Amino acid sequence: MASERIEALMERTDLAVVRSCNTTELQEIGEGEIMTPYLRDCRRKQKHILHQLCVVDDMVKLLAGLESVDQLLNEPCPQNPGNDDCAAWKALKAEYQDRVQEVEEAIGTFQLCMEALQGKRQKLETLLSTLHKKKECEEKERITAKRNQRAEKQISFQLEDSLQAALNVLNACDLRLSNLQDEVNKQQERINEWTLRKDGLQMLVRGVQRNVQYRLLSVSPSELCLELLPRAAEKSLEPLRVSITMTTDDHFHLQVFQGTAGLVEQATEGQLRKVSTALVEVIERYISQGEMLSEIQALHSRLAIDWCPAERLLIFLKTATTVCHLRVGEGYPSHGRATLLSVRKDGNLLDIASLQPPEKHPVLTEWLEFLSSNPNI
Repeated sequence: MASERIEALMERTDLAVVRSCNTTELQEIGEGEIMTPYLRDCRRKQKHILHQLCVVDDMVKLLAGLESVDQLLNEPCPQNPGNDDCAAWKALKAEYQDRVQEVEEAIGTFQLCMEALQGKRQKLETLLSTLHKKKECEEKERITAKRNQRAEKQISFQLEDSLQAALNVLNACDLRLSNLQDEVNKQQERINEWTLRKDGLQMLVRGVQRNVQYRLLSVSPSELCLELLPRAAEKSLEPLRVSITMTTDDHFHLQVFQGTAGLVEQATEGQLRKVSTALVEVIERYISQGEMLSEIQALHSRLAIDWCPAERLLIFLKTATTVCHLRVGEGYPSHGRATLLSVRKDGNLLDIASLQPPEKHPVLTEWLEFLSSNPNI
């Protein structure tokens, strides 16, 4: 309310109003400077005419009161005709000057009041400017306080969210730790199981070692690769390569590789406790065919042959265009016999009825030597 009253008072004492009044006075003063000589001349002429009128009026009155011409000549002249009017005029002039002086004094007083009012106006403007600045500062402080309050609330919410997220992560970590602990326990149980299996395999190896010479090729947590050579035939047979793979359900997978040994590739599966029996069977089968396989392995180093154990078929490549096929019977060489199946030369089958070595029951070596030295094929 105080500021509104101050603004209303300043509007009433606005410099524009004062300046407009001063401008009007200045315009009047400018016109007065132009009209002053003219008005003075007019006043002088009017005074002269008035004086003449007064003289004429006095003369008319004098003549109206004369009865004869002689009376005009004998009567003395009247003193200062128009004195009454002059006196009245002087009185009016004196009153006018008094009023002008009063107005000038009032103007001076008014100017002093205006100067005081201008000083008060400047003070009010300064106070109003200070008040506006103070209001602006208060408004800025209020806005800053609200902004800070919002920022604090936002930070509080963010801290709560971060705390909740950290708690969630902590719970997830606890759950993960529990799962890992369970996994560690399971892995420890598996390690114990693999340890037992390793101990069993070591016992198996020690048992086999008494009858078989072996060489360890590779070892992994679930697979064991060996080369086996029976001691009874270690000078004539090549090593037999086998792989033992252990599964998680206490089973094994035994794989026999043909390689250059000449044994049929096969796989055997079963419970882990029976792996030793399966391995012994493989060794016995290898030993049972030891004489035949030893002969085939010896022929490998001398001639171009290919042995197919599943079909018990031996393929002899005499030349690039001559191929001989021989069948080896079961129980060879004690019971079975080696027979010639076919001879193909330049893509044509040859008659083999007359092809027979001089021996009565030739073995593979005798057959191959005969076929190598026969000029007819």
